[in-house]
Formats: sequence, structure tokens, C-alpha cells
Amino acid sequence: MIDERQRLDRELVAARAELEQLEEKLKHKADYGLGTGGATIYEWEFQLALRESLWQKVRSIEAALRKLEDGAYGVCERCHGSISPERLAVLPHTTFCIECARQRR
Repeated sequence: MIDERQRLDRELVAARAELEQLEEKLKHKADYGLGTGGATIYEWEFQLALRESLWQKVRSIEAALRKLEDGAYGVCERCHGSISPERLAVLPHTTFCIECARQRR
């Protein structure tokens, strides 16, 4: 479990750093008026969407760390079966086994 904790801790640090950099970018918003802004408005909106995605990732990693502490890490939230080590290696903060993830689509 130490490897999982270290991997999750590294991912959390990286996600928070990326989020911090994005927050800095979002502080500098150009003045957009009707019919102005062009491609920059799309970039701004993309960054807003990316920020939300990063926040979700941070919350997901934090939840995985709590599960690790509670002994529930690697247990599927839907079927309560084990999440394969291969899946956790790729998505360490996943909450679903591969079968349940497929069914959610």
C-alpha cells in the first residue's frame, strides 16, 4: 500500500500544481465585448473546463487517499469487488472495476 500512497500523493501534488498554474492564467482575462475576442474566448472557456476537470481529479485523488486509510482502496463502489491492480496502475484514483465502468457508459 505504500506504493499506492506514494503514487496518489505524487498525482495529487501534480494536479494541485497544474490547477494553481491554471488559476494564474485565469486571473488575466481579456475584455470581451459583443463580436470581439475571437479565438481567445474559446481558449478562456477551454481553461474554465480544464479547471473543473482538474478540481474533479483532485477530489477523486483525495477520496482515494481516504479509502486507502480506511482500507477500502481498490474496492469497486458499485459491485464491491476488487479493482484489478492493472487498472489501478493506470487509474490509481478510479472507483469502479472495469466491468462496472463499462456498464456506466
